Amino acid sequence: MPDTFAQQAVRVAVAGISHGHVGWIFNRKEKKDIQIVGIYETNKALVDKFVKRYGLDRKLFYDNLDQMLTATKPEAVTAFGPINEHVQVVRAAAPRKVHVMVEKPLATTVADAREIASLARQHGIKVLTNYETSWYSSNQHVYKLAQEGKLGQIRKVMVNDGHQGPREIGVSDEFFSWLTDPVQNGGGALIDFGCYGANLMTWLMQGERPQSVMAVTHQNKPHIYPKVDDEATIILQYPTAQCIIQGSWNWTFARKDMEVYGTQGYAVAIDRTNVRQRLQEKAPEEKLALSPRPAPFEDPFSVLAEVVRGRLVMEANDLYELPINVTVVEILDAARESAKSGKVVTLK
Repeated sequence: MPDTFAQQAVRVAVAGISHGHVGWIFNRKEKKDIQIVGIYETNKALVDKFVKRYGLDRKLFYDNLDQMLTATKPEAVTAFGPINEHVQVVRAAAPRKVHVMVEKPLATTVADAREIASLARQHGIKVLTNYETSWYSSNQHVYKLAQEGKLGQIRKVMVNDGHQGPREIGVSDEFFSWLTDPVQNGGGALIDFGCYGANLMTWLMQGERPQSVMAVTHQNKPHIYPKVDDEATIILQYPTAQCIIQGSWNWTFARKDMEVYGTQGYAVAIDRTNVRQRLQEKAPEEKLALSPRPAPFEDPFSVLAEVVRGRLVMEANDLYELPINVTVVEILDAARESAKSGKVVTLK
């Protein structure tokens, strides 16, 4: 007899709709693995815009998070508001045994990240952090090479992420207002794009925290981004490895790539599905065109649904999971401190 519960769409609520990525959840109507049961948003003009853009029923919307969770009884909630509000979403959801997925990074402060992890443990819920780079088959391939020892011992990693800038690529005013706010977002390019490298490097290092963090930030465009950095370089030092993270709102074109160099070979994740690698000194460089990751991994909401239903059990070291993402916030916090002080910060 089929498991009816396992086949049912997961009841999902949306907490905030100002994030530029929120359109993902409204542009997947052909998929039936989740059902949107409620949307929390206090900006009435933004609500009007979304009702019109996506043909949404106004009855879905609430201006009070607790009331929405009580009325709609979701199984999971996905957060698409300012990063510093993630902890508030988890505070409301965890006691109700409602799972949470947030957009990267997990939090703006170490205190918030640790509170989120504590609430998740206390109430037995999952809190996932979604990064686009978690969907990349190229990154998975490089990770597998490292795990199989084909690169030797990792010595140097370089992760480059960013685009021309939020204003330059035309993000919405609602998104721009908090993405460029040092409290709501925690910083500028340092946080927005530095988090990718921290996430990937912690994964490659099997959760190991760096010994020290050093960062330099700059404002190339203070007339556009007066409150936050638009350029950031972070150096993570491990006992036998180093990672250079370049997060920027000044790239000529958008990019998300990673280079991993070991004692025996190297591999470069050029983009979502393309890799360059050289695994032996006398061997030529190879170029690989990979297939996209299989379902559900190309769609974060399908990942969420599978986790809620228990069909997908992630390892503790998974890119989505809390151990890595608490460490990401520790790294970003140290990077922010280093950039401000001009000194290397040792992680305690």
